[in-house]
Amino acid sequence: MEIKIQSIHFDATEKLQAFIEKKVAKLEKSFEDIQKVEVQCKLVKPATAQNKEVSLSVAVPGSTLFVEKTSDTFEESTDLCVDSMRAQLQKFKEKLRNR
Repeated sequence: MEIKIQSIHFDATEKLQAFIEKKVAKLEKSFEDIQKVEVQCKLVKPATAQNKEVSLSVAVPGSTLFVEKTSDTFEESTDLCVDSMRAQLQKFKEKLRNR
């Protein structure tokens, strides 16, 4: 599984990148055939409370799953994205089983 992290309008720290990689790597437990994961961290203007946006794009055989969440911190947004993506992967896996 290849993980690509982009930070838009700011520079991501090593600590944030390590946190994201650790969380995203856990998605493989839900679905083994993940080919590529793209994570985009964006600082939304203007600087309000809820301005940290994380979008997660997961490439699986025959499809691309996408989720986007906004919250106070990038860590919190990442957690929400990973939880939501885990649910999407479960649904996708069920569809594959039913075929």
